[in-house]
Amino acid sequence: HVQLVESGGGSVQAGGSLRLSCVASGYTNSDSCMGWFRQPPGKEREGVVAMDSDGSTSYADSVKGRFTVSHDGAKNTLFLQMNSLKPEDTAIYYCASDGRFCPATIPAGSLSVKGYKNWGQGTQVTVS
Repeated sequence: HVQLVESGGGSVQAGGSLRLSCVASGYTNSDSCMGWFRQPPGKEREGVVAMDSDGSTSYADSVKGRFTVSHDGAKNTLFLQMNSLKPEDTAIYYCASDGRFCPATIPAGSLSVKGYKNWGQGTQVTVS
C-alpha cells in the first residue's frame, strides 16, 4: 500500500513562491513516474508536471518556466517549486504515483489523471 502525503501549500500574493513536498511511503515502483496535478475551484483535475524515473519531465504549458519539479530519492520525496504565482494557479494540488504513461516513453499521456494509480490527499494553494 502506497501512501502519499503532500505539504507546503498556503496563501501567497501574486508573484510569490511556494514549494510543495510529497513524501511517499510503502511500496513504490521506482521504474514508474510521479506527477503533480491540481484542481481549481469548480473545475476538473488537471496535470501540472510529470517526472519519470530517469529524470524526464513533462510540464503543462501554463506552468512552463515558472514551476520546477525535483525528486530526492533518498527521502522518497517529490518537490514542486512554484515561482511567479498567478491567481489562476489557485487550486488543490495533488501528488500522484505509479503512472502508466510516463514522460520518457509516452509524454503526451503523462499528464492524464487517468494514468495514475496512487493519490495524495491534496494541499491547498491560494494566490491572491
